[in-house]
Amino acid sequence: MLCSFSQLDGTIIDQIKSAERKLGKTLLAYNCYDTRPETLSAGELKEIEQLEKKLGVLLVAVKQPVSAAEPQDI
Repeated sequence: MLCSFSQLDGTIIDQIKSAERKLGKTLLAYNCYDTRPETLSAGELKEIEQLEKKLGVLLVAVKQPVSAAEPQDI
């Protein structure tokens, strides 16, 4: 499972801020996705690591769900 910060509209943000005021706590909103890690060769891993360093982000290679995959010849 992989989680990231949620993209929220103003109405949802207002509701979260209201809950924060009521509770006196800071709340973070995440969305989670069912993912499986992809197998990488040493060369692929090195390329990804170089891109991570260049961009200042963390990249995770995951298997693409069958429903989102490119059409395949049968």
